[in-house]
Amino acid sequence: MSQGKILMVTHDSSDHAIEVASELIDAWSANGWQIYAVSEDAKRIQTKNANVEVIQSSQLDTIDLTVVTGGDGTILRAAETVRISPSPILGINLGHVGFLAEAELSDLAQVVKSVNEKKWKVEKRLSLKARVKLSEEVIFETFALNDVAIEKTVRGHMFDLLLTIDGLPVSEFGADGIVCATPTGSTAYAFSAGGPVVWPEVEALLVVPISAHALFAKPLVVSPKSQITIEIPKTSTAGMLVADGRREFALPVGSCVEITRSETDVPIARLNDASFTNRLVAKFQLPVSGWRGQKN
Repeated sequence: MSQGKILMVTHDSSDHAIEVASELIDAWSANGWQIYAVSEDAKRIQTKNANVEVIQSSQLDTIDLTVVTGGDGTILRAAETVRISPSPILGINLGHVGFLAEAELSDLAQVVKSVNEKKWKVEKRLSLKARVKLSEEVIFETFALNDVAIEKTVRGHMFDLLLTIDGLPVSEFGADGIVCATPTGSTAYAFSAGGPVVWPEVEALLVVPISAHALFAKPLVVSPKSQITIEIPKTSTAGMLVADGRREFALPVGSCVEITRSETDVPIARLNDASFTNRLVAKFQLPVSGWRGQKN
């Protein structure tokens, strides 16, 4: 009897990720799951007993669970792959920090058991929609689970930007760029640029200037209903839009980038009720031992 369908996504250059994926595939296949993979992963996966099929785009909406072996970058790749699917993403961290991942390598046996028993909960994560306009014409459109970065491409020059929120100008300044992030992405690029950590259940959009040369260019937290617009004046230099560190688009002078909340959230699978606070402390190795009131 078939348990359902699992899509495996693995790190695209890690033999270890393939080994872990193969181990999981054999365990789930023996329990009645049908396993799929995207074509480039399917060519590399080697299992003892399982039949791994190459997923077709028309089959994505039939997938019950997407399992990722890798780091946050691989999870972002999976989010791009299953964008049109309601399948929740379960990440197994083989990277360095792995904020998006639910499980560590040491948890594999429990992961196999929980998936076999279908004991996962779905947590919806806010995502971004970005549109690039030139002379009012939309010339590019993309989405992001973590962030959309607008960065300079000419070294040694200031990158002039005009920031507008809900149609009202906020500030014009020179900088290396600006990052617009979700709460999920607040621990990634935006954090490195000096932005705040925002708990995932908070619905908000972040605007974080990168190395701005201005008296007021602080990180902003705005409504999830807001429209963030970053204009590149014709007096500036050209730039680059980078979504989730994966999708790029060259920004000509005179263009503007409109960023809003996407109509589609990204479902993340959770196997336990561990709090984000505990995950934050563990991932950043924050010094909390010995504090009064500390809870395990």
